[in-house]
Amino acid sequence: MHELGIVFHVIKTIEEVAEEQGLTKVSSVTLEVGEVSTVIMEYLEDCWNWAVKKSEVLSGSELRHEVVKGITYCEDCGKTYETVKYAKICPYCKSENTYLIQGNEVQIKEIEAQ
Repeated sequence: MHELGIVFHVIKTIEEVAEEQGLTKVSSVTLEVGEVSTVIMEYLEDCWNWAVKKSEVLSGSELRHEVVKGITYCEDCGKTYETVKYAKICPYCKSENTYLIQGNEVQIKEIEAQ
């Protein structure tokens, strides 16, 4: 379950930002989560709810997320397409000479705090 590791990393990062900025309470955190990142949001939320209880700054904070669509680029025809719908094979030219350009990330987008 890599979701717990992600949560620990996010909490550590936010605690560092809170200390630098003099924040005393974080009310919510918004993550951008790629649709092909293999993160299971239910697990991430369960880990979050368990872990934030141990943080003075984050205790009781809400975890929000926004899905980042998976987009793949074809090197042969130069077009992009939806990764989930077509996987590795370009729907335009049928090439497998493709790579993911977005949709695998997990990153902090926004922190609401006092």
